[in-house]
Amino acid sequence: MWYISTRGMAPRVDFEGALFSGYAPDGGLFMPEELPPLGRETLRQWSALSYPSLVKELCALFIGPELIPRDDLNDLIYQAFRRFRHREVVHLSRLKNGLNVLELWHGITYAFKDLSLCCTAQFLQYFLEKREKHITVVVGTSGDTGSAAIESVQGAKNVDIIVLLPKGHCTKIQELQMTTVLKENVRVFGVEGNSDELDEPIKAVFADVAFVKKHNLMSLNSINWSRILVQMAHHFFAYFRCVPSLDMDPLPPVEVVVPTGAAGNLAGKETPEWKWAFQRNICGPNPSSCPLPAIA
Repeated sequence: MWYISTRGMAPRVDFEGALFSGYAPDGGLFMPEELPPLGRETLRQWSALSYPSLVKELCALFIGPELIPRDDLNDLIYQAFRRFRHREVVHLSRLKNGLNVLELWHGITYAFKDLSLCCTAQFLQYFLEKREKHITVVVGTSGDTGSAAIESVQGAKNVDIIVLLPKGHCTKIQELQMTTVLKENVRVFGVEGNSDELDEPIKAVFADVAFVKKHNLMSLNSINWSRILVQMAHHFFAYFRCVPSLDMDPLPPVEVVVPTGAAGNLAGKETPEWKWAFQRNICGPNPSSCPLPAIA
């Protein structure tokens, strides 16, 4: 599996390269060069899996055993989810009139981003230990990304994390989640401006390839492909729990409502193999002070 920049002017990389790069050298984002085929039989097998097992299958498609052997991948995903409060990790709560709520808040910081970042942190440490390297993670946050990123790497011997917290734009709980962590590898700075304004200087830093390489910098913001990869499992899991049968032709559609701040949750590459389930996405902006689950 190879990854190419959305701007098409950077050399292609493997999953490890996409994981550590964040922004591509040309300012684009690394995405899969092509999506693997996804047949009806694969969907049928996945439909019986637990959420952690589904994440393992998705990750195996996009990482490859030459980078992370399957036994190691299974161990990493297990470690990532072992501290979640719900035994299912992600739970579909059934309401009235066919309405279901996908509960994504059972992680340590109560944000859905715990799900992707805990896995991403495991992948990071796996490669860093193998290569005997150290990195510094730079994160700009509106609240939930910062605390989830800190939680995922705090205390890690081969990772330092710097979080830029927009003063006055986070809830008190989110601010405390970030500023009360007393690990030596965690540094949090309050800065002027909102989270969107923070993106510009961070993007400028990562555009300086020599500077990034000298200081071993990377980002854990939403641009990182590893986060997108793990978050795809939400939609598969919800679909499998909502549809009565996968034997119907065509597959029954599901209407998905995703509360989101900037529509990033809905970004994706459409192909016949991967646009098999969802009738439409409805995007309802919500403040970062009130993270909500996806509704399927």
